[in-house]
Amino acid sequence: MLRLLSLLQSGRAWPAAELATAMEVPPRTLRRDIDHLRGLGYPVESSRGPGGNYRLVAGTALPPLMLEHDEAIATVLGLRLAAAGGTGVDLTAESADRAAAKLRRVLPAALRRRTDEMLAAVEFGSGDQPRITQDVLNVLAAAIAARRCLEFAYTGKDGSSSRTVEPMRLVQLGRRWYLYAWDLGRRDWRSFRLDRIGAPKTTEVAFEPRALPVDDVAAHLQERFHSPKSLRITLTLDVGADEAAARLHRIDGSFEPLGDHSCRYVAYVDSFEWLAVVLTLTDIGFTVEEPAEFGDYLTRTGQRLLRGAAPLVSGKDG
Repeated sequence: MLRLLSLLQSGRAWPAAELATAMEVPPRTLRRDIDHLRGLGYPVESSRGPGGNYRLVAGTALPPLMLEHDEAIATVLGLRLAAAGGTGVDLTAESADRAAAKLRRVLPAALRRRTDEMLAAVEFGSGDQPRITQDVLNVLAAAIAARRCLEFAYTGKDGSSSRTVEPMRLVQLGRRWYLYAWDLGRRDWRSFRLDRIGAPKTTEVAFEPRALPVDDVAAHLQERFHSPKSLRITLTLDVGADEAAARLHRIDGSFEPLGDHSCRYVAYVDSFEWLAVVLTLTDIGFTVEEPAEFGDYLTRTGQRLLRGAAPLVSGKDG
């Protein structure tokens, strides 16, 4: 039964003969097991005839889910991250914690211990970036799906204004969210920070989606937001990506996991000095990958600090 449920949860439509073969059971046994799943609340849809197949569809209730070990751990960590505000969306921490508690109760004992150990070892920093509400995110996502124009008030660097746009993409960069849209008033593509959008309203005006000017909107915005004078520094950090993101949220950049306890950090800064200060304060071990100039700067700074401390060290030795 568990094997059957796991196969059906792949989302594909299974021809009856193929599913019976995968289960290594005769067709009659397969039909009996399908009926048993339906009795437990799983909405299994079937079609008859030569092309008959079985498919698990969405129902009115949520029956128990089958999760592999890595899927369960990812789900628990994701719920805790959401509760801590790590997604940048103002989700209800209580609802995320309740969901995590429910999942924990149904996990096998060995897997429950693994997730408990993981949660005990990880700290999620909430950061100080502006938060957006789930309601705003829902309105924008629905407008994009329905291809309806959006109206909202926007507070930018030059003050407040009313905008009407054709919404195309929601993009998350770091802990900030952006709406990428065609601005009908400016007759051009624009990006809007979601925390600066007020009272978004979906209109009745439909639009035909325009061809996007770039293939990768997220990469396009990432490049645009970095001034030509920004310095790009790549480091290997001696902590996992989640922990690094929580502790280095003040520096614009991206994290690539290299393992449970290391990650690659591509940072964009205006000066070597600021990143050196932040790395010192966070006490994170690191190795400079590039540029060599940053490594030279750290060497010179370290030597200068050692020279400053030398008289005290010499006095203690004496």
